[in-house]
Amino acid sequence: MSEAARSLLQRWGASFRKGTDFDSWGQLVEAMDEYQILARHLQKEAQSQHNNSEFTEDQKKTIAKIATCLELRSAALQSTQSQDEFKLEDLKKLEPSTLLPRLPSEPGMTLLTINIEKIGLKDAGQCIDPYITVSVKDLNGIDLTPVQDTPVALRKEDTYVHFNVDIEIQKHIEKLTKGAAIFFEFKHYKPKKRFTSTKCFAFMEMDEIKPGAIVIELYKKPTDFKRKKLQLLTKKPLYLHLYQTLHKE
Repeated sequence: MSEAARSLLQRWGASFRKGTDFDSWGQLVEAMDEYQILARHLQKEAQSQHNNSEFTEDQKKTIAKIATCLELRSAALQSTQSQDEFKLEDLKKLEPSTLLPRLPSEPGMTLLTINIEKIGLKDAGQCIDPYITVSVKDLNGIDLTPVQDTPVALRKEDTYVHFNVDIEIQKHIEKLTKGAAIFFEFKHYKPKKRFTSTKCFAFMEMDEIKPGAIVIELYKKPTDFKRKKLQLLTKKPLYLHLYQTLHKE
């Protein structure tokens, strides 16, 4: 995926969240405006000629469907009697995440897929629209790969938020600098403050990259990318549950 396409997805994602935030707060006029503006942008991209588009034909079909859903939700908001025809909860399932595809393989090089299974939190059920931001940082906290956001979690159950989503690390393992780490920031929406907040974070160092299941500890915010002043989130046995798959030519 090109830098331009990634930038578009991030802008659309921000606009999408802005619209659904307005919708959640009951600011229906603002929500309709945001949905309609975003729908127009998406339709324009979906209808663009192949040579002028950053997306494949299949991707453009998906973009067009999301635009249609935004228009349906906007129409539903215009009448209090029809708001149940296309619910906000249904729309949120379509949020454009910034997940990226696996890189092409190279002889002798290893690619890593991380499945984010679930995260354990004592107040898991109270988290609104939770998602995880994944980044790969060097010892100075500098990004080594593009940052990726997961879609909003699949479900919340007891003390777990379930994701079951694959993250394709955007660099061959052999090309990562010494001391690099993969960070996972758990974020959720706070309606009283009206913004998305980082609740906690976890990270995995290079010596922990091995096939199979792994659980890693959760740390208190703010995210410390330099790993200097780490404080565990809780003494309770609550972790981020991951499953790693290595791909080698």
